[in-house]
Amino acid sequence: MSVAFKDYYELLGVERDASADTIKKAFRKLARKYHPDHASGDPKAEEKFKEINEAYEVLSDPEKRQRFDQLGSNYQHGSNFTPPPGWQGGGAGPDVHFGGTGFSDFFEQFFGGAGGGDGVRFSRGFGGGFGDGYGQQPAKGADLTADLLVTLEEANNGGERQISFRRRSAPGDANGAETLKVRVPAGVREGQKIRLAGKGEAGPAGPGDLLLSIRLERHPDFEVDGADLTYELEIAPWEAAVGVRKTIPTLKQKVAINVAAGAKSGSRMRLRGLGMRKPDGTRGDLFAEIEVMVPEAKTAEQKELWEKLRLAYES
Repeated sequence: MSVAFKDYYELLGVERDASADTIKKAFRKLARKYHPDHASGDPKAEEKFKEINEAYEVLSDPEKRQRFDQLGSNYQHGSNFTPPPGWQGGGAGPDVHFGGTGFSDFFEQFFGGAGGGDGVRFSRGFGGGFGDGYGQQPAKGADLTADLLVTLEEANNGGERQISFRRRSAPGDANGAETLKVRVPAGVREGQKIRLAGKGEAGPAGPGDLLLSIRLERHPDFEVDGADLTYELEIAPWEAAVGVRKTIPTLKQKVAINVAAGAKSGSRMRLRGLGMRKPDGTRGDLFAEIEVMVPEAKTAEQKELWEKLRLAYES
């Protein structure tokens, strides 16, 4: 199947040998620029944000990045692309296409399906066929698995998504196209599956199911750990030395916190109940992790001031 090639390195503006830290910083810079909360006036921002999110999804995962690198660097972004023979490492399943999952056709084809090699994965039901005359029961059709990208806000509050679903059950047959409404429950977690009964492949004992594996959209401000969130709070050395009051974002609204004098990089401040919603309705915590950012001394005057500060502490 030919799809438009996505050059994830180009989308993030990094070299192919970029370190994990460089990739993370590039994503955060672009994500803060194009995230809907920061670019509400740009009609193309949402699509751009999804592209860089997808790029970071692949390049931040060592296994996915290695698989992407196996394709080489001789492909042009946006051009039609057909993978090398055998690259997926498995036989081709039915021709199935999803729309509205939050991922591109390129991602679904090669990195979707809960981490599988193809965008839609297939698992045969017990029995494996039409019966063999020895008491074996006919099997249900194959289950299909695809990824569904949801925002942190959707995971917290729940919601309804609409995805398109199209398969080609036989050569020349384009039937089976339909639109599915998917309820995203509040408190859903990364990797959790939403089951749509009877929406899989047909079989002698009835159709299989469609399993949508939840993938949380990467956020420019927060790292997710279960129900907890971490926000990297950058402060200047003088703020760390004497203390400072800072305003930071949460998933609800901005809040002000006091950073005590003598704060060190890596120290964390807990804001209880401002993390992700749990299935029981309670919420995790938000951690503000301090990172002291030392600015570069670009002028002679700045270097002189830093030197005075050094001498003051050493005296």
